Amino acid sequence: MTPTVYIVVGPTAVGKTKYAIELAQKLKTEIISADARQCYQELNIGVARPSNEELAQVKHHFIASHSIQETVNAGTFEAYALKKSAELLAAFGSVVMVGGTGLYIKAFVEGMDPIPAIDPAIRSQIQEDVSLKGMDWLQAQVQAKDPAYWAQAEQGEQQNTQRLSRALEVVIGTGQSILSFQLQSKKSRPFNIQKIGLEMPREQLYDRINQRVVQMVDMGLEEEVIALRPQFHLNALQTVGYQEWLPYFEGHQTREAVIQAIQQNTRHYAKRQMTWFKKDLEISWNQA
Repeated sequence: MTPTVYIVVGPTAVGKTKYAIELAQKLKTEIISADARQCYQELNIGVARPSNEELAQVKHHFIASHSIQETVNAGTFEAYALKKSAELLAAFGSVVMVGGTGLYIKAFVEGMDPIPAIDPAIRSQIQEDVSLKGMDWLQAQVQAKDPAYWAQAEQGEQQNTQRLSRALEVVIGTGQSILSFQLQSKKSRPFNIQKIGLEMPREQLYDRINQRVVQMVDMGLEEEVIALRPQFHLNALQTVGYQEWLPYFEGHQTREAVIQAIQQNTRHYAKRQMTWFKKDLEISWNQA
């Protein structure tokens, strides 16, 4: 039997974790998470990390595996997932990968050209400037310094602080557009890949997202965010579920407004995920 990696994708809150656990149990194998936020040890409620009960059912990898102090990107994931999948395929013959971070999955499937190491001081300065000057400044910098990247970036990507910051640090650090490092041809992998997509009607998905955000707050999301506030300058925390609390802590917004903002931004994120995955014709779609 040819070694196979089953990749379960779809928008946030669609039910990927449950599906992946059931599939891994059926295949008698383990799971590699392909989530750019659940890999951080310090982030839990706000990133909807699988529960302890879920993690106990099937062994997961790339969950709480890194610190928010570390630089984790698609290249990091590609190297980690290729090494781990080789171990798991040798042991079990198959492995389940699950997540909604399209760029990480693309890196694992197709490979990436390595981007030269960027001086950490450049990243730190960009993060500081973004925190002081905001998204408008960041967008203007990317437009000016890497117009080719900006021109091809989708609307969602043009609103993504992490992606824009990465593009800016690469062009400043290397003098080249981040596009110049993207592979022109896919790398071959020594295993089969089967992609499974989960979807549901938009209204139903959005209702689930809204309910989950309320559950996160009930579970103690505010307290998690308060504990992380001294780290808010880090890239890992430039993300939905965390940044929305800043106006509340500064006395400019109500708690209810924060909840609504997280719900709205999560719905927007889910829409961007579906836009990304629907372009991949190798995905077989199933109703969740």
